[in-house]
Amino acid sequence: MLKVDRSFSHMEYVEGMEQIPHDIMDKVLEMRKNYDYGKYTGADVKRTLMKDNLTPEDFAALLSPAAAPYLEDMAARAKEVTHAHFGNAVTLFTPLYIANYCENHCVYCGFNCYNRIKRAKLTMEEVEKELKTIAETGLEDILILTGESRSMSGVEYVGEAVKLAAKYFKQVGLEIYPLNSDEYRYIHECGADYVCVYQETYNPDKYETLHLRGHKRIFPYRFNAQERAIRGGMRLVSFGALLGLDDFRKDAFATGLHAYYLQRKYPHAEISFSPPRLRPIINDATVNPNDVHETQLLQVMTAYRLFMPFAGITISTRERAGFRDNVIGMCATKISAGVNVGVGGHSGEEKGDEQFDISDGRSVEEVHAAIKAHGCQPVYNDYVRV
Repeated sequence: MLKVDRSFSHMEYVEGMEQIPHDIMDKVLEMRKNYDYGKYTGADVKRTLMKDNLTPEDFAALLSPAAAPYLEDMAARAKEVTHAHFGNAVTLFTPLYIANYCENHCVYCGFNCYNRIKRAKLTMEEVEKELKTIAETGLEDILILTGESRSMSGVEYVGEAVKLAAKYFKQVGLEIYPLNSDEYRYIHECGADYVCVYQETYNPDKYETLHLRGHKRIFPYRFNAQERAIRGGMRLVSFGALLGLDDFRKDAFATGLHAYYLQRKYPHAEISFSPPRLRPIINDATVNPNDVHETQLLQVMTAYRLFMPFAGITISTRERAGFRDNVIGMCATKISAGVNVGVGGHSGEEKGDEQFDISDGRSVEEVHAAIKAHGCQPVYNDYVRV
């Protein structure tokens, strides 16, 4: 039986963690707790679809079961809104895993510290080899990832990898363990443009049962990571819940609210969503999505688009190729291509095991062609660093 480390509360900071006010977190958690998606009717959804500027209450209606019969209408409206703000542009990127050591015990993750997988950490020479290989595909946007281990993948190590990435790519993103504001500032000065941090679930009680050990167990520190990244100078921050861990409607609602209130506090910040679903992991056949189907995922994505028209939406290789192709231009504005989720896999010399199984293994050229076939324009860079 799995045991929770109760030596410290999952709602209290530990030494070394920067603390900022919880005004947004408290508001989001209260609204999530009180969200009764069963109270909405088809009339509520139809009224919402007639509006240009949506409130959190409108967003709640679009995520409700009452909106399911109107999914085609939501998709059509989302396509109009996406085209108005993003045109036909769809940005391509790929993730680069440089280490998979982890100090957390998250029961749903292939990297968790008790999972018996092949661990690896790339040297800077190996990182550069990976970067060169990826750059040769034409990609100009890269997302650097590690497992959550400060001891094995420290801030300076990540910073050196970012410096190398900035030599080959015009946009560099980061998806690692949460940092303090001064650490985000250092990584930004090294060349990082954006940060992805996913809360996994916004249900604090469920969060405690899923994160048994390690610093990731601290719910509020993770929640406030995007705000610390903005304070550290990052241009863009991305939000997401791992759909399938808990009630996906409530988690999607909280994700949208989190982004909404943070952008109101920091109007200059760029906002993005990623709506990953739970995927199978190595050594644990019990980790599978909990009844979050493609139609429900589409409902979440179109609701995000209508609620926050200017926000980017990324669709990952967790989803099958057909679904990914259908949502580009409709609501998704960014898509991964040529993906390998193992450590060192891009150059053909994979040194560490994958975090999860992917569903779409197409190359950059194949995804590029699919984007054009759907009447959209593949974009390799939408930002100029000065």
